[in-house]
Amino acid sequence: MLIGLCGGICSGKSSIASYLIEQHQFKRIYLARTTGTPSVEKSASNAHVPSTHSKSSEEHLTFSTTDSLLEFVTLRWRERWVTTDIWDEQVVDSLLRRPFFLLVGVDAPVSVRWQRFKARCAAHKLTPPTLEDFVIRNDEHLYAPGSALGALSQRAQLKLLNSSTSIYALNQALEGLNLPNDARLRPSWDQYFMQLADLAAHRSNCMKRRVGCVIVREKRVISTGYNGTPRGMTNCNEGGCPRCNNASRAGMDLSTCLCLHAEENALLEAGRDRIGEKSILYCNTCPCLTCSVKITQVGISEVVYNQGYLVDTQTAAIFAESGVRLRQFSPPRAGVVDLSVDANNGEGGTSWLQDEYEHSIRDVRRVLDDEKFIRPIK
Repeated sequence: MLIGLCGGICSGKSSIASYLIEQHQFKRIYLARTTGTPSVEKSASNAHVPSTHSKSSEEHLTFSTTDSLLEFVTLRWRERWVTTDIWDEQVVDSLLRRPFFLLVGVDAPVSVRWQRFKARCAAHKLTPPTLEDFVIRNDEHLYAPGSALGALSQRAQLKLLNSSTSIYALNQALEGLNLPNDARLRPSWDQYFMQLADLAAHRSNCMKRRVGCVIVREKRVISTGYNGTPRGMTNCNEGGCPRCNNASRAGMDLSTCLCLHAEENALLEAGRDRIGEKSILYCNTCPCLTCSVKITQVGISEVVYNQGYLVDTQTAAIFAESGVRLRQFSPPRAGVVDLSVDANNGEGGTSWLQDEYEHSIRDVRRVLDDEKFIRPIK
């Protein structure tokens, strides 16, 4: 596994890399920068400000090109590697072709990153740039024409919002996230089929809820389904089902609903003969009471769902009586993850985060109130 961490300066990339090294036996690997030091990494006197995380004894693991780095890691892909040297889109394009690479974007409010950079400057006895200079340099670094650095995080499979300066709380949040999970690189069968169910749900035309379903036997897809009005009728999202298009609450007036459920469509598509024994039904939402009876009747042996529903206990009772196994599966968290939320669930997470954020905001407001910050328009 190779994890690449991208993001703006002082977003927390090196802290996350250190966590992976210390807690999960990753090894740091470096890719030489082909351009000069960006101004955002310099002090007010234009001196380069070194990272607080200095290179380890394995500094020799520095490669001049992406190809040479990939050649090295490919021969050792079963080991764990991490790099923060994601310089441009060309690097990302090369790395993302490999099945062992995971791109993780890291970001934080600019005021928080400024505070972190000020601390880094102080550690090296250098004068930090003003907030205005830092913002201008940061924008130039991330959004200057041709750099496209700001767009790299949008390509990441996982995006982390890191508002904290507490290493303890950051590590606690990362522990719950389980970054080294191999399923992030190659989905498990459960994850694969649940993602297919999620994809099917995007075809739903029901105004109340998007539901997708996949029926599988011996790891082969038999049929898929999504909820909506029957064939030949006006789609629900075009007014075809009066019940779904009014203010009916979830679970109420179901007898007047014209929409077929995702499970029903998948069962109708497959037919009892094709379903046979040892078939598994994957659904992004736990089946309702009516669907659970039909699932039992056709001989499904197991039902796997992601999100709960109002009648989960009644559905579970029917499946238990009929011998159908029911279990919940939640894939590894992807997309945007706010680490401060996970940190707040740990010990003392709330107070330090609020203090740090308010401290940053106070500093920003103080600078904004400074008349020297306001420049006349020419």
